[in-house]
Amino acid sequence: MSNQHNSHQQLPPKTCTIDRLVTIEADVEKVINGEKTATRRNGRYADIGEVMTLKDHHFRVDKVYQQSLGMITDEDAKREGFGNLEAYKQAILALHPGMPWGPKMKVWVHEFSAVD
Repeated sequence: MSNQHNSHQQLPPKTCTIDRLVTIEADVEKVINGEKTATRRNGRYADIGEVMTLKDHHFRVDKVYQQSLGMITDEDAKREGFGNLEAYKQAILALHPGMPWGPKMKVWVHEFSAVD
């Protein structure tokens, strides 16, 4: 299965810009406080090495890869800033009313870390 965190794979073109990667105020605060180190999106919003700026704080994108919803773990949910997978799932479904949580549905994972 292609759920590898391989940063050497050829990535398709971005579908959006990095400034749209983390936009919800609560998520911005989680990133700044170090509670959120990843975000999942329908498309690819950033390149590896690209820098995201949130309220004068800078974060480098370390990994970008695809993952199916069925492969998301509690650890992944914690990197998203939630206590467990169920809390993350409920938050996502609340943001996107009517969206099914299809285990085979693929999303783009963007992992990032603070730039010193």
